[in-house]
Amino acid sequence: MRIALLFDGLSALGKAPEVQLLDSIEAVESALLDWATEVVRVPVSNDGRWVERVRRGKFDLIFNLVEGIDGEAIYEPMVISVLELLGIPFTGSSSWTTALTLRKNVVNGVLDRAGLPVPRWSHVRRGDEITSVGFPAICKPVAEDASVGIEQRSVVRSMRALSARIEAMFEGWDEVLVQRFIPGREVNVGILGDEVMPIAEIDFAQMPRGMWHIVSYRSKWETGSDEDLGAKPNCPADLSEDLGNELIAIARTAWSVVGGEGYGRCDFRIDQSGRPWLLEVNANPDISPTAGFVRMAGVATVGYSDLIRRICDHALAKRGENYTERWANTLRLSGLG
Repeated sequence: MRIALLFDGLSALGKAPEVQLLDSIEAVESALLDWATEVVRVPVSNDGRWVERVRRGKFDLIFNLVEGIDGEAIYEPMVISVLELLGIPFTGSSSWTTALTLRKNVVNGVLDRAGLPVPRWSHVRRGDEITSVGFPAICKPVAEDASVGIEQRSVVRSMRALSARIEAMFEGWDEVLVQRFIPGREVNVGILGDEVMPIAEIDFAQMPRGMWHIVSYRSKWETGSDEDLGAKPNCPADLSEDLGNELIAIARTAWSVVGGEGYGRCDFRIDQSGRPWLLEVNANPDISPTAGFVRMAGVATVGYSDLIRRICDHALAKRGENYTERWANTLRLSGLG
């Protein structure tokens, strides 16, 4: 089998390469070569040359590691759209699912409409009147992932602090999501195909005094920082059976609502009364060897190579459906066949 390994070329091969991305590329390539006959690295950039390379490559499968172009997450769904147009099987979720989950205000509305427990939120653009969702509140960029734009100052306790934080964020982003902050535990539920991974928890016991218990950009990407050391992942989480089942049920429903495919992760807070609140639905989450999703799979005795193989198997099965037959059924159900 001939596989193309797509990744953000500008981030991986630029003047200041992202080391973690390079490590992830190496790890996935190594896992693929356990069974694939050939793996071809295809860096993605905004000049579009990669499109012709993929089109002419006669690939059996695309392993999609692209989370943006030059670190810009907005381009992630666009890359997937090209793969859909080319008709080559690819790993992970569709372009519409990825676009939906990237826009926090939109996906919150969809999940809320589905009856899922989403903390109260508001969406603020430049010039909008700022309304309270209650305090404390947390401010996030509307269309970023990987905790970009999340820091200790993101959590505010008053309208004055909220207004100041939003104004500061407008220096880098045009839209801000303001959401009620839920003090309590933070847990993650991973989904692989139709299987739910063991639930993980972020242990904030070592977070320095006076700091908010959040997974900030520093805690994710600045190894050895106080916020990194203060946000320790544990898996499996110490949860009651009832609470664990409730989290799994919510995660499954949320994943279905957004049309998730392949692999994903749902992030929750559990308030002091034990009620779970859904914060995020992540399509195509980080699968670098040290990522939380990979840790969950390991607890489920799914090794890294096996995890990558399962992601590929799901992609091949998903894209191998008989679209001609499905189109015929669509015409019939529309009264046209």
